[in-house]
Amino acid sequence: MVSETLSCGVVVVRKESDGWRYLLLRAFQHWDFPKGLQESGEDPFDTALREVQEETTITDLEFRWGLSYTETEPYNRGKKIARYYLGETHTSAVRLLANPLLGYPEHSEFRWMTSDEAMQKLTPRVKRILDWARKIMETEAGK
Repeated sequence: MVSETLSCGVVVVRKESDGWRYLLLRAFQHWDFPKGLQESGEDPFDTALREVQEETTITDLEFRWGLSYTETEPYNRGKKIARYYLGETHTSAVRLLANPLLGYPEHSEFRWMTSDEAMQKLTPRVKRILDWARKIMETEAGK
């Protein structure tokens, strides 16, 4: 089955004195990295940048590990795939702004988490994305 919808986002990380933190957003009971639907004619990377800015107000992303990405298995009855890039920010303040179409924020909470904390919150589909990001970051640390 071919996926009908592509959602694009970024595994947003921030370096702290005691290690990396991952930005997770909560919608209902589900935690995920910032992401959203690709608009018609929009490049997936541009979608990911736009969604991070719209959902968190973060605009200083750096892609020090390159523009490689990974995708989830199809979900939502096989109709959707999420693509994630890996980006670093120096911003710690996050603002959850109202979605203009909804009139309220899409997410009710955000947290900067260690990878272990994130693993406790994420669904198996998104844990795979966290594993991907950690491997890239660990490879760099081992250089």
